[in-house]
Amino acid sequence: MKLYYAPGACSMAPHIVANEAGIPLELVKVDIPNKKTADGADFWLVNPKGYVPALQLDDGAVLTEVGVVCQYLADQKPESGLTAAAGTMERYRQMEALNFAATEVHKQLGALFNPKMTPAMREVQLGVIERRLNALDKALQGRPYITGPRFTAPDAYLFTVLGWTVPLKIDLGPWPEIQAFVGRVAARPKVQQTLRAEGLA
Repeated sequence: MKLYYAPGACSMAPHIVANEAGIPLELVKVDIPNKKTADGADFWLVNPKGYVPALQLDDGAVLTEVGVVCQYLADQKPESGLTAAAGTMERYRQMEALNFAATEVHKQLGALFNPKMTPAMREVQLGVIERRLNALDKALQGRPYITGPRFTAPDAYLFTVLGWTVPLKIDLGPWPEIQAFVGRVAARPKVQQTLRAEGLA
């Protein structure tokens, strides 16, 4: 399988999941602004949406969207514990966390990278982000990971997008549970392996 990625982008989440599950991936770096792969190929031909991640399966089919790619990879190695069995409440809680990461954390933080965002718009956006981080901090109280004692696919996604608070200069000081979560995930050997592979450690 090939994972089309950009260092530190949301594609890092499935990269972490694959490493945690022991799934070998061929990494293909993408220049997102120019929509070109490292070897000069047209990325639009891989993913007509124009963004990472894109996971090309061995049969040539391509999967996109972070949560779906993370779930797919975790399902390939159920023994890894990265996802719960289909139909269980634990599985639905993990899906809930993946969706929260995608729609309420990823999209809210990601909007701040827009160079056309005015100071007034930024202020409004930061207010939304504060509410989302308040909810996340509360959800992490008394548990090391978002759905309980075990690291699962949603943790990889949350860790990835929370990492954007550094370049965005958002201080996580008001959210001690989130700070502890980020440190806990960052210390995982497979996460460190991922960061090194993407040139971020």
